Amino acid sequence: MKYTEQYTSELDLQKATAEGVAVVTDIVGTCGPRPSGSEQELKAQKMLADKVRPYASKVDTEPFEVHRQAFMGFIPFTVACGVASVFVNWYWSPIAALILCILAFIPLFFEFLRYDEFNDFLFPKQTSHNTYAVIPPAGETKQRIVMVSHSDSQYEWTLNWLFGQIKGIGDKGGLVAKLAIEIPAVVGLVIQTIFALVCTIVGKGVPAGVLNTPRWFFVTFFIVSIVFIPLELSFIFFQSHTKSVPGASDNLSGCAVNLETVKAMQEAGVELAQTEVVAVFSGSEEVGLRGAKAFAKAHKEEYEDVPTIIVALDTFRDLEDMAIYDRDLSGTLRHDWQVKNLLKNAALNCGRDLKFESVYVGGSDAAAFTRQGYKASTLAAMNPDPPVYYHTRGDTVENMRPECIAVGIDIMVEAICMYDAVGLPEEPAK
Repeated sequence: MKYTEQYTSELDLQKATAEGVAVVTDIVGTCGPRPSGSEQELKAQKMLADKVRPYASKVDTEPFEVHRQAFMGFIPFTVACGVASVFVNWYWSPIAALILCILAFIPLFFEFLRYDEFNDFLFPKQTSHNTYAVIPPAGETKQRIVMVSHSDSQYEWTLNWLFGQIKGIGDKGGLVAKLAIEIPAVVGLVIQTIFALVCTIVGKGVPAGVLNTPRWFFVTFFIVSIVFIPLELSFIFFQSHTKSVPGASDNLSGCAVNLETVKAMQEAGVELAQTEVVAVFSGSEEVGLRGAKAFAKAHKEEYEDVPTIIVALDTFRDLEDMAIYDRDLSGTLRHDWQVKNLLKNAALNCGRDLKFESVYVGGSDAAAFTRQGYKASTLAAMNPDPPVYYHTRGDTVENMRPECIAVGIDIMVEAICMYDAVGLPEEPAK
């Protein structure tokens, strides 16, 4: 049974989708790129707030502190440590080289893989914002669903775009950049670390070495380490630090699904009996989920009044890759079983059998909520390769796929109505 069946004649997905695309077009045309903590990011949120205000009992904007260059700002330091370790190891001290490699990995692990605010204090501070709207139920609020979608756009991933301009590569630019530069650069750093560790333990192959390892072994290791240096140096140019991208699909498409879900429900006369809906347009997602982290922390105590679930909405572009994210934060974090299965059941009612997937590298706003103890998951539709438009100037309005936004709205309306009617699905006994 589809829980929105009684509203089918009034639920105009075509109209909602067209209006969502129009909002994205207006924001991109008016605001342009929206770096985290910028005036453009806030201006986009104000435009979204104006659109949702007629449907909400409360609309508010909350500021928070961000250091937008910190998230990728460690890359030159990590590259420098890795490259230097090769020569320090060979010409001076393996122990010093090993220390350099460890130093290289520390910000990579804490800042990029864990999304901690590890080296943020070293970079200039900006003020970012979260804007949210509260839509109460017809009756008493007994539970809550928070939809969160980020309004900022990323600084351009230069290598993704450049590889995509090579004849014969095209839309595989992001994948080629990952396979040709990004993964090998990290592999090179791992090899250099192993090289330094081996030399620290057994010496450098001279007769006095503990294991008397042959000299050629270390010469080979040194040459292999040298081979990876150009790839590591190329990684410095992985991301522009000045040019942000339009961000139409990532993630104004998610904002459109968020906004138009609220509008479509009310315009169709959907009355929720007990579920408060909160639409959050977060800031600074692209620099380590900073907006979602700030919002989750700020509302933690307030949202303990009734059961509250979170659904992050991100990048509705590649319909064939639409999925519910089971794991997040580079695969290290598992989302809530009940929320992800609520989304799966809602999708099934809408004729979509969605898979559970993982964010293998990076994270979504839902990760910030899950880490703080909320029940959360993510609904998204992006080719994980990634495609050439991902975090590049190719993420334009013209490159959007409205049909994917329509499916996102359909699933979210169904998920909210299902949640209001029967709550979360029962988790199997362990």
